[in-house]
Amino acid sequence: MLYVGRKASLTLLVNCTTLYDIKTSTLTIRLDKNLNDLLTKASRRSGRNRSEVAREALRRQLRISQFEALRRKIMPFAEARSYLTDEDVFADVS
Repeated sequence: MLYVGRKASLTLLVNCTTLYDIKTSTLTIRLDKNLNDLLTKASRRSGRNRSEVAREALRRQLRISQFEALRRKIMPFAEARSYLTDEDVFADVS
């Protein structure tokens, strides 16, 4: 809490959130030269720092993994209804 001003007996309190208040954790990974170069190039191209690019790539890969796991889980149900390919699904939906 931060005291902003005081007038007579009235005190205004402002709750400030800083980067230190945000819960984060640190991950240290080893990159081979090729991956390090790709990360550096992607960072320069996008104008974001390497950490931001790496976080986004990790977030995207984890979402893809979740999708693939879900797909594997529902495939037996889809196959039982003769949905064997994406085209089979699109044909019924379209």
